[in-house]
Amino acid sequence: MPRRADPQPLSNAAARRIWLRAQRLDTRAPFAEGASAVADAVDHLGYVQIDTINVIERCHHHILFSRIPDYRRADLKQAQSTDKSVFEYWTHALSYVPSKDFRFFLPAMKAHKRDGHQWYSSVTPADTRKIMRLLRAGPLTIRDIDDDVLTEKEHLWQSRKPSKRALQLAFYGGVATVSERNGMLKTYELMTRHFGWDKPPKPASASEQTAYLLDRALRSQGVVSLDSVCHLDAPSKKAVRRLIEARVRRKELIPLALEGAGKQEHWVRPELLEQVGDADPGLVHILSPFDPLIIQRKRTELFFGYGHRFEAYVPKEKRVFGYFALPVLVGDDIVAAIDLKTDRQNKKLLMQKWTWVGNGKKQAARKELKRRIEDELGRFERFQLAE
Repeated sequence: MPRRADPQPLSNAAARRIWLRAQRLDTRAPFAEGASAVADAVDHLGYVQIDTINVIERCHHHILFSRIPDYRRADLKQAQSTDKSVFEYWTHALSYVPSKDFRFFLPAMKAHKRDGHQWYSSVTPADTRKIMRLLRAGPLTIRDIDDDVLTEKEHLWQSRKPSKRALQLAFYGGVATVSERNGMLKTYELMTRHFGWDKPPKPASASEQTAYLLDRALRSQGVVSLDSVCHLDAPSKKAVRRLIEARVRRKELIPLALEGAGKQEHWVRPELLEQVGDADPGLVHILSPFDPLIIQRKRTELFFGYGHRFEAYVPKEKRVFGYFALPVLVGDDIVAAIDLKTDRQNKKLLMQKWTWVGNGKKQAARKELKRRIEDELGRFERFQLAE
């Protein structure tokens, strides 16, 4: 039996640059513009998380803006509703995912259709029949249904309307899809009618799903760990580890000893170690707390030495960075966390709190960093207030 290869040492600085390249945050405009840029960005990242909080622009728009400087909200609407190049489904959270990857989500849809969904166990056959009758007649929003008798919630995020629960169960079961969003109001449509299918694609096999998870992470993360590939998906870890070990034996992946990671294993494609370059030091990105660079908190802290805190649900007196703090990336370093709020009525962006972190704490660098961040804040404000 061949001896296992010794892990190759990799510094945090090199790992950061590989990750930033994989996230397409090392250049100003990696995806051109328009709806095709949205499709390309979602395809490359694998998913773009959706969230309802709108203290500033909602995170799905924010994440795309960070990588598409000329991004317009209408571009995402076109990609979803007209081009149908992206669709909504659950990854680690509700997300936009590439339509070409649909078959990798079909096994989960079929399981929910067969077994139900733990969040919607109260949906009755009568609720389902009502929703299906309405969907067959045409696209449907929850506002089109006004005869619900409100019931108690079974969990925090659940609607009190039985019809909405039934719509969401149809969504998770792959019967319905979100064909359009206006703000956070969703229009549901029959999946086959939305995509124009006589029948849906063939579901991915278990081995294809495992390869999909690993390849998606390698493309969008560069340097991966078992936790980063299977974020909030512990049941997939065993199969993913077997695939990683097979690829290491074939020399398609190199095991790494990442600085500061202790016993946590990491891997990378060999060619990426030869392509480690420097991020543009002039680039400034004001990131969403739900950005793929930030959402895996322990990974972000390991690579950047910055522990982000999402404090919207933390009592005010215990907050460190603020209610909705946004990490600020300058070059390849996170140097600040700024708590912002959009005053849409008076058309301005409000600074709630500014906290220096990492190298931003160094007095000598702070004046120049502040000037560059404030320049980017001007662009960010224009995006917030644009129609």
